[in-house]
Amino acid sequence: MTYALDPELVEWAAALPEFSFTDYAELRAAEEAALSQAPPRQPAVPLDVRDLTVPGPSGAPDVPVRVYAPSGRDGLLPGLLYIHGGGFVMGSVGGFDSEATRISAEVGAVVVSVEYRLAPESPFPAGLEDCYAALTWVAAHADELGIDTGRLGVGGESAGGGLSAAIALLARDRGGPSLCFQYLGIPELDDRLDTSSMLAFHDTPVISRAYVELSWDYYLGEGKRGGPDVSPYAAPARVADLSGLPPAYVAACEFDPLRDEGIAYAQRLQQAGVPTELHLYPGTFHGSTPFVPDATVSRRMVADQLDAIRRGLGAERSR
Repeated sequence: MTYALDPELVEWAAALPEFSFTDYAELRAAEEAALSQAPPRQPAVPLDVRDLTVPGPSGAPDVPVRVYAPSGRDGLLPGLLYIHGGGFVMGSVGGFDSEATRISAEVGAVVVSVEYRLAPESPFPAGLEDCYAALTWVAAHADELGIDTGRLGVGGESAGGGLSAAIALLARDRGGPSLCFQYLGIPELDDRLDTSSMLAFHDTPVISRAYVELSWDYYLGEGKRGGPDVSPYAAPARVADLSGLPPAYVAACEFDPLRDEGIAYAQRLQQAGVPTELHLYPGTFHGSTPFVPDATVSRRMVADQLDAIRRGLGAERSR
């Protein structure tokens, strides 16, 4: 199928390698190899970066996190629990280091990025509970981290966006920690795979319907996706009541199988009385921003993201 991609993305999309999500171990190895050769990102302002481990869920291993904080900060700053993408199966703190670095430096926030357990070795709810454990630790240690607990949010991209939505739900339903904002970038939210974009996009760049099918099979377990017993904390699109959640920013790409579930979730948040901002970027594909960072639409997406996080966390008050 031919897609009306943004002119600056066409050549790059055609040159992208084929991804075989069936061999996730090979993809993880390729990511690690690429990381070892990539130059470190130079942040807009100096950052203090440190790797820690925090207590995991009951009976589970400790959770590694990476903390990014602007150097020489004065007073408490907003905080963001950042959850990386990768279809619940791959991705890492290191793989998304540039995103967390950019947010911390340019928003002026303390960012805590979570190295949650991955499927299929650790299916739902392992990764989600790791992220929630990290959130509770951040809230409990906010003073030593330099975080204002009244300006604490959660956010991520793709599967990380879906996990961020689920964390917001858990925080609401478990009575905390309190969140002021949720950033849901191209989120993976619905295991039922019945939206128009999911039914139409079988060969889009980076991810296709087949990729998403495997992602949910790995995360939930074979044969469970689309069934009656899937937890709404695994697939937030299944949640009946979205009231009482923190304000949200949702980003969607035009030629992305996940497009319509993100749009539908944003609409339902608004209908539930949750202040929600939705941006749909024409001509883009899933993850096109890091692949083609210099394209005009990519720069606009990043600028919009940073502005939304800055506003959502009340970061203007820190400056």
